[in-house]
Amino acid sequence: MSIFGLVLLLLVAVLVPLTGLPSFLILLFAAAVGAVAGVLSDTIPAALLAALPIRVVNLLENDLLQALPLYVLMGALMNRLPIADAIFQTSLRMMPGRAAAPAVAAMGMGALLGPMNGSVGASIVALSRSVASRLRSSGMSPPGIHALIAVASTFGIVVPPSLVLILLGDAMMGAHTIALNVSHRSDQVINTQDLFRGALLPAALFLLGCVVVAFLDRGSAPSTVARPSSPGRGAALIAMVYVAFVIGLLVGVASGRFYAVEGAAAGAFVLFVTCAASGRLSNGALRELLRETMTTTGVLFMLLVAATTFTLVFRLLGSDRLLDEWISNAPFDPQLLTAIVLLAIALAGLALDAFEIIFVLVPILMPPLLTRVPDATWVAVMLLLALQASFLLPPVGYALLMVRGVLREHVDPVALARRVAPFLFVQLLVLVLVLGFPRLVHFGKPEVSAMPVPMTDEEVRRKMQDMLPRAAPN
Repeated sequence: MSIFGLVLLLLVAVLVPLTGLPSFLILLFAAAVGAVAGVLSDTIPAALLAALPIRVVNLLENDLLQALPLYVLMGALMNRLPIADAIFQTSLRMMPGRAAAPAVAAMGMGALLGPMNGSVGASIVALSRSVASRLRSSGMSPPGIHALIAVASTFGIVVPPSLVLILLGDAMMGAHTIALNVSHRSDQVINTQDLFRGALLPAALFLLGCVVVAFLDRGSAPSTVARPSSPGRGAALIAMVYVAFVIGLLVGVASGRFYAVEGAAAGAFVLFVTCAASGRLSNGALRELLRETMTTTGVLFMLLVAATTFTLVFRLLGSDRLLDEWISNAPFDPQLLTAIVLLAIALAGLALDAFEIIFVLVPILMPPLLTRVPDATWVAVMLLLALQASFLLPPVGYALLMVRGVLREHVDPVALARRVAPFLFVQLLVLVLVLGFPRLVHFGKPEVSAMPVPMTDEEVRRKMQDMLPRAAPN
């Protein structure tokens, strides 16, 4: 029945894009099918399924998940403030007369708004609403608009402190703990702060490369250079304050000054007070704001609970042990093995969102991989970059399809691929650099051993014995 679990996983990957149904419904359906088949075949004792409620309760008691509704609230508040308009106009005024100014401004907005919007889909909706019309009025072609919005929407995947990094950090911590228990290594378990710091340099390299491409790409530049309207002192002040706030939040969370939950709470509070002081939170607006926040949060938590249910059935069927055997016995060096596993995740990214991959695939694929590859931070950053590349892969990349669905306009696939190609090249270049030089994710940290030696059972027992309190002499 272990093969049946892999069949169910493939079934989920196929049904999610084909049916259009919510992912949590498909995951629960696949879990129910697997549970019934396991019980009828005597593979799964029915009593073991009673562990599901305890598993879900333990999952929801995770303090890190408190940041989830706070980040969703921040994204909803930003959509009600003139932040996007202020940042865009201020960016244009900083590059007067430049044909590439709108494209560079769009990149900057993606970097600032993406981490707070939470997901690629939310970033696409926000950027399409605030940037698309301005890019169109500047004379930019539709393929260029689609390419810029798609690329900018993926910045939230790698730029901390984003919801994707927070949830991936939690999932990787669980996977790394399992790997350490299996391999008997004594590494320090990865946490969210490690992932934030590890993603900083690769994210900065990708952002810099995208800005350079946007500045030099004449194909995406507008045909005419329009003089930008003055943003006004108030709009310019809002833009500068918000940029300083986001940078301060990033530095504080990445440096460990405060936790991601505290940063999210501070950001939500500041944005809420600003929105209320500006008169944009009347009774009706406040009700709509809370409804939007609770709806989005509920969908994410339902996805998390459904993924937890599916992975429990997957493990009870023994499919995780089968994958562990395949990966552990694969005749590849750690870097090639990592590339193969991440390629499989990138292919899944053509059909699944980042949250679905984090909740479903990371708990299944990462534990056996981390038993062979001990650098969990490097693996996590590579996973983020692989996801980002798959979302931008023409013609079926998730971000490209989402942009087409939101903007609802036909774009020549060849022209769109030509506009995306330079950005995708930069992304793949960063991916190859991080793959070949793992030290890029440990920038500023002391050198660590690339492959810690696993501890034997005798060494584990001796170490545990040394940790026990010794009896006082008589």
